[in-house]
Order: sequence, then C-alpha cells, then structure tokens
Amino acid sequence: MQRTMLKGKIHRATVTDSNLDYEGSVAIDSLLMEASGLQEFEQVHIYNIANGNRFTTYVITAPEGTGTISINGAAAHMASSGDLVIIASYSVMDESELVSYAPKLVYVDGANSIKEISGHLMGNTGTAGSI
Repeated sequence: MQRTMLKGKIHRATVTDSNLDYEGSVAIDSLLMEASGLQEFEQVHIYNIANGNRFTTYVITAPEGTGTISINGAAAHMASSGDLVIIASYSVMDESELVSYAPKLVYVDGANSIKEISGHLMGNTGTAGSI
C-alpha cells in the first residue's frame, strides 16, 4: 500500500510580493527550499493563514538569503504581501518507507529567516502547529 505523506513545509512564511503579471509559480528563497527539501518546479500546496485560501502551484528559486516568498501569476489573487502562509509538499511512499520517515518542517520568523528545522510538529504554541 502507498500513502501520500507530508514531505516538507515552510510554516508561517510571510508573503513578500504578489505579482499578477508574472508567468506563474511561487518564488522561494533558496535557503528555505534547501531546508524544506523543495526542488525547483516541484508542485506545492499553499495555505493562506490570513484569508483561508488554499491553492496549488510550483516552486521557482529566489536568491539565497533574501527571505523571498513571492506569489506569482494567477495565484497572486490568492495572497497579498504580508499574508502568512504555509507552503507544503507531499510525497507518495510505500509502507516500508514509513519506518524511517520524517518530514522536513521549517519554522520561520517574520523576515522568513529560519528559526528551527524539525522532523515533528511543534504543537499549538501560536507560532507553529499542524497544517
């Protein structure tokens, strides 16, 4: 049996730009991509904490250390600069892979700098929790 599992997420990231006229995608700081295990052109789900919108797009790389989270193209209607979002990717795994499975969970501050990287949920502390 196979299961779809959370592979990685960036929790409570702040949208830095919303660009309707761009081709599409979400641009993510390459440090955040690496920490969460995201690859360029990988499909991601974005959950907007500010307004409840949920949408799917793909990742493009933003310059390292910029803290960039830019929602582009049609998805720009779903999030505005300053909104808090959760960016999540999923993977299909065999039951045997679940024995050693741990997602890459990246918790960031208001400037999208990494505060913590974990393999388990931090709980409802007001700064982290489940998707």
